[in-house]
Amino acid sequence: MVNNKNNSMVKSEFASKELEILEFWKKNQIFLKHIEKNKNGPVFVFYEGPPTANGKPGIHHVLSRVYKDIYIRYYGLKGYHIPRKAGWDCHGLPVEREVEKELNIKTKSEIEEKFGLETFNKLCRESVLRYVDAWNEFSERLGFWVDLENPYFTMDNDYIESVWYLLKEIYNKGLLYKGYRVVPFDPVMGTTVSDAEVALGYKEVVDPSLTVKFKVLNERFPDTYFLVWTTTPWTLPANVALALNPEEEYVVIELPDYIEKEKYILARSLIEENIKHIPEDKRNYKILQTFKGKDLENISYERLIDCITLTEEQKQKKAFYTVTSRFCYNGYRNRNCSYCSRLWS
Repeated sequence: MVNNKNNSMVKSEFASKELEILEFWKKNQIFLKHIEKNKNGPVFVFYEGPPTANGKPGIHHVLSRVYKDIYIRYYGLKGYHIPRKAGWDCHGLPVEREVEKELNIKTKSEIEEKFGLETFNKLCRESVLRYVDAWNEFSERLGFWVDLENPYFTMDNDYIESVWYLLKEIYNKGLLYKGYRVVPFDPVMGTTVSDAEVALGYKEVVDPSLTVKFKVLNERFPDTYFLVWTTTPWTLPANVALALNPEEEYVVIELPDYIEKEKYILARSLIEENIKHIPEDKRNYKILQTFKGKDLENISYERLIDCITLTEEQKQKKAFYTVTSRFCYNGYRNRNCSYCSRLWS
């Protein structure tokens, strides 16, 4: 579309030509003739990686469909028979989420208590086909040749049974195994979610964090505590180690005007950051010792939360000591290690 002198939108010459070609294809059934022409050729199978039709097509769908069309047109020109099967994805959290928003559902229990599974599933089936006409119009306007008259639906029993059949065959061949992985979890739906589903509602938030003191168990450092920063305080009961950057400079400080008889170990560059919550008239500190992180390796500390009784076997395993790792650095907003908390570094 372009602007004319009256600032109104008119079709460009290219767009008008496209519409003429599309009309010619439709009037002369070029797509069907192409299929008929190649019906005895070698088969090139194409099943549309199905979109979910409870949302309108976006500009990114143009790009993906152009790429798909390039390949299947190429093989069509080489004489391959291509059953270009359209399809609709009727499963996944995006479908359920859309219905939840419409019904103002906040928790999984509300589905059963207020509506019932049968009603909710019926609404999901209706929702998933809401914009089929818009998708068909979109596909035709792109010149994307695909069989829209006989699409497959992932909610049809034939499709579901074929997936279970393939899963069984994979299992019978010993290709299926049980494993473990960390995945995002949706507390409302009570299920895991894929990366694509997470991206639908992804947003950056400010992480809550806190600084905890761990008592040092070493005669070199009497009445001394490691100051440890973490954004995952719920992991502290399972803490087994503290990490320091081997090349970072750490100091032992005291705050005589604030707390007597206690000394703290932390990164030198973050002293001010770590004491800014203290009243100004009590922020006077004194550096007693300076170390590289590697000089503080393998120092034991007192277990923070003694809430679980350890077995004798567990007591024999080394834990609750400092280790060094280069993932600790001054830009302290990096992620925490999975097995330890991190000193201010």
